[in-house]
Amino acid sequence: MAEKTLLAEDPELFDACAGLVRRAAAARVTLGCAESCTGGLVAGCLTAVPGSSAVVRGGVVSYAIEVKRHLLGVCDEVLDAPGVGAVSPECAAQMAEGARGALGCDVAVSITGIAGPGGAEPGKPVGTVWMGLATPVGTRTFPHLFSGDRAEVRHAAVARAVELLCGGVVEASRLG
Repeated sequence: MAEKTLLAEDPELFDACAGLVRRAAAARVTLGCAESCTGGLVAGCLTAVPGSSAVVRGGVVSYAIEVKRHLLGVCDEVLDAPGVGAVSPECAAQMAEGARGALGCDVAVSITGIAGPGGAEPGKPVGTVWMGLATPVGTRTFPHLFSGDRAEVRHAAVARAVELLCGGVVEASRLG
């Protein structure tokens, strides 16, 4: 699947994004994202929805370690630790929290992983993706192992990120 037509080839994903935007607007909850291996696809899918500017604050494509470190505030202890690094629950949590702070949004999702075809590490095969969700209630992380080629891994990660954001909107709206 060509990523440039992600929404055109997956009307269910567009509908999920449109539903997320409607729910967030109704709840007056703002959204943001920090993306690594998806390279901005989540933000692109959300902003393809008419009216999304009412709730989407922005996104940070933090493909480089230094962007994770300096823009999102992921700490050296996470990024430099053997066995932890950028593809870890710790990094996903700090990316989501960093996006929430930098973008001034209520709910932020983060995605960091190995989309392939290369990049696998011991214990972290291609398709390993960690996601974080930061809300006013707290931050949680979610491990995934998506199958398929690079485009399929990225597509699955985007769809899951939208699901997580939906849950974050519900969570945040209970507070307001």
